[in-house]
Amino acid sequence: METDNRLAAFKRLLDIMDELRVKCPWDSKQTFESLRYLTIEETYELSDAIIDKKYEDIGKELGDLMLHIVFYAKLGQEQQIFDIESVLNGISEKLIRRHPHIFGDVKVQSAAEVKENWEKIKLTEGNKSVLSGVPNSLPAMVKSYRIQEKARGVGFDWENSDQVWDKVMEELQEFKAEVDQKSDRMEDEFGDLMFALINYARFIEVNPEDALEKTNRTFIQRFKHIENRASELGKSITDMKLSEMELYWQEAKKINN
Repeated sequence: METDNRLAAFKRLLDIMDELRVKCPWDSKQTFESLRYLTIEETYELSDAIIDKKYEDIGKELGDLMLHIVFYAKLGQEQQIFDIESVLNGISEKLIRRHPHIFGDVKVQSAAEVKENWEKIKLTEGNKSVLSGVPNSLPAMVKSYRIQEKARGVGFDWENSDQVWDKVMEELQEFKAEVDQKSDRMEDEFGDLMFALINYARFIEVNPEDALEKTNRTFIQRFKHIENRASELGKSITDMKLSEMELYWQEAKKINN
């Protein structure tokens, strides 16, 4: 019964999409290109819901993303490139092929071995590079994290977190030396430092993108507290001295903690 309900719900969405594509002026004129930026927006809305732990909203955002997937499949069908059936069969076949420890006779002992096998299988499927699956348009921090993960999947990685921390300190010193000299290599060395920090975060199982986003939100919350206090005093934040702003910043820290 559960499976039947799932299939019925999915068919309902497909039927609605078919009807919208024919009858709705907005839906009927959409293209791959016009939907792209909307899909990116929906993905970030899902990300916000996950970070905020708004679990009911996660379900709603997944629905929005599912609509986009069905919409792209409909466009592919109209252009005779692909359809929802080929999309679903394609991912099912990929999952079976890349999980030989479940659907074959391969033995694994850990999640790390699963990831290693995944990357090795991708190379047999025609991928020219382990890193070829990392989208160019990913935000730089996310891209660094994924590059490092994929390199680890084929054994190219540090042995322990202490080695990575030593690398962080080495890059920090190199960056500071370039800053002191005001050289044109400051940007390069800062990039190396960031890459090393992301590597260390990965080793201690901290997602650097999530960590930075939480810090961003904390800063915004505390800064808005300063603005509110300024408003209560009947003045603009631009009229506040730094010492006064620091006072209310510390006040905000106590409230939020």
